[in-house]
Parts: sequence; C-alpha cells; structure tokens
Amino acid sequence: MSKQITMKDIPSVVELQQERVRERYKIRYNRAIRSTITTLVTVAAIAVIISYVMMPVLRIYGHSMTPTLTDGQIVLAMKNANFEIGDIIAFYYNNKILIKRVIAAPGDWVDIDEEGTVTVNDNILVEPYISEKAFGETNVEFPMQIPENRWFVLGDHRSVSIDSRNTAVGCVSDEQVVGKLVVCIWPFKKIGFISG
Repeated sequence: MSKQITMKDIPSVVELQQERVRERYKIRYNRAIRSTITTLVTVAAIAVIISYVMMPVLRIYGHSMTPTLTDGQIVLAMKNANFEIGDIIAFYYNNKILIKRVIAAPGDWVDIDEEGTVTVNDNILVEPYISEKAFGETNVEFPMQIPENRWFVLGDHRSVSIDSRNTAVGCVSDEQVVGKLVVCIWPFKKIGFISG
C-alpha cells in the first residue's frame, strides 16, 4: 500500500535552506572538534617531549629546602645546564629525586663546625638563603676534599636535611644530576625564577 505525497509533505524552499545551513554547521563543527583534538594532542606530546628531554617538571616534597622551596611547589629543571656554587640542583638518589644546593665543587675543601658554619677552601660561606645554621645529621669527617666529578650539596633547612654531610647521600656525581632548578611554576603566588 503506497501513501500519496501531498504538498504538505514536500519541504519548502526556506526549510531546505535551513536544513542545508544546519548540515554545513554540523560539518564545520565536526572539523573544528577534530582540529582542536589534533592540536591538543600535538601540544601535549611536544610538552611531554620537552619536559622529558630538556626541562623536567618536579614537585617539591618535604622541608629540607625551606625557606627557599616549600612542600608542594612545582618547579622546572634545566637538563645539562651548567651549574655553579649556590645553584639548586635535582639529582637521582635511590630511585628518588632529591633537591639540594651546591656548596662545593670537585677538588674544593669543605669544613663544617659544630655550630653549622660552612667553610669552603678556608673561606666562610655567606648563606643568606638559610634561616638557621645546624650541624645536622653528619657522619663524615671534616675537613674533607670533594672527589673528582662530585659535588657537595646541602639542604637549606640544615637541621632536617639529609645531604652530603651524611654517607647515606654523600657527594653527588655528575651522572646523578637531573638538572639545575630554574623556575617555579606553582603555586601562582610563587611563580618566578629560582636564584642561586
């Protein structure tokens, strides 16, 4: 049984134009969605590659670097960056990444007295970044000469930091270094460059 088509069943020119506009909009919308997703995936992939190869993103845990760095901050490190005395570096230690300040270079002589005053090559270290001196958990003998290709590092919160003063961490080798911390990206109120 066939149904007879009447004039009411045939769309008007206006209805056809509206349907055509709707179809064009759907096509443009789908293209925009695909383009946006492709762009986001590409940007995310580039960000991951950059963070892995050039600038690792690290989160601060604990209090060994207070007041300079606090628990929860997110920072960027520059891989293969040249660093010097006073810079803050990240390095591998027992499947973790630790963050400490470089105090002495290979070949330097380091001494720390019972009050926590640090001397490098017979010069007392001026340390405006620490809030208090402390001898800390020390089990190495001072004065000590830093071995070749090793760096002597200390946390800024000397009373709680486990660092090169203790054989558990010791002096950091070049191979352990992840990079030099360059900028804080979180929280917003602390965004900025990290100075040595």
